[in-house]
Amino acid sequence: MYPSRNPSPVMIVLAFAAIYIVWGSTFFFIRIGVQEIPPMLFGAARFFTAGLLMLLFCLSKGEKIFKADTIKPAAVSGLIMLFINNGSVIWIEQMVPSFVVAIAAATSPIWMVIFDKPQWKQNFTNPSTIAGLIIGLIGVVILFQEQLASTFSTMTGSAKYILPCMLILIPIAWATGSIFTKYKSISSSVIVNSAWQMIVAGIAFSLASLALKENRAFHPEDISNQAWLALIYLIFMGSIVSFSAYVWLLQVRPATQVSTHAYVNPVVAVLLGVFFGSEEINGMQIIGLSVILGSVLLINLIKYRNSRNLQP
Repeated sequence: MYPSRNPSPVMIVLAFAAIYIVWGSTFFFIRIGVQEIPPMLFGAARFFTAGLLMLLFCLSKGEKIFKADTIKPAAVSGLIMLFINNGSVIWIEQMVPSFVVAIAAATSPIWMVIFDKPQWKQNFTNPSTIAGLIIGLIGVVILFQEQLASTFSTMTGSAKYILPCMLILIPIAWATGSIFTKYKSISSSVIVNSAWQMIVAGIAFSLASLALKENRAFHPEDISNQAWLALIYLIFMGSIVSFSAYVWLLQVRPATQVSTHAYVNPVVAVLLGVFFGSEEINGMQIIGLSVILGSVLLINLIKYRNSRNLQP
């Protein structure tokens, strides 16, 4: 999969479908997996396996994979987007419902506008962008006010302070890594770039797992088929298919337009969590979700209209 100045509309639609629907489901499957598999080990198995399979595929196609100018930026973005961001997701989903994490991640387009320096002039002179940022922050306050109160009431010690910081870190890390990938990645092959991002993240997860001595609590024979299937789904659909689609879209579409996956992901996560995971959602969370999604929609509205007007 190589970036093109004139990508196929069918490819764009399929790539957006992957990051919209499949990624929305990953929050649910992560929660299934981390209930039985230690979180850092879970991340290591997911990303290292996916990255290795992709590198082997690239080798079979005769691609050059051992290039420093490809590996270095991929390593940075892999650590930010996959280890820091996804590591936080995996860790938090041991304690809170999956859709709460998905809703927190929905603020990533707001941070993407803030961090996209080359687009500052366009973004910050746009009234809809400014209004969207303000409304989005209000939505985050509405969303977290009740959920954090109920969640933290049963928690003691440092967890009360670490959890909200990690929930905020999730979208910031994703936005930072996405912008870095868009402007710093120079690899002609999206698959090679994605593969190295996953390999580096897998190594980081492995080191974290060793540091936490997770192997002492891991007994493969005790893991259910459901948890193994969740891991397999995340390796192939969540990582190989969807993440590669995302990295490719960053090269051919505006970053803020690609970030619209955040509109749909929480909805998919909510539906899966409520109907299949016995999770509950209350009215205040629905209001917060609606405000956040409305804000990011407002931020991207003009960009989306402009991109459509430029199409032949």
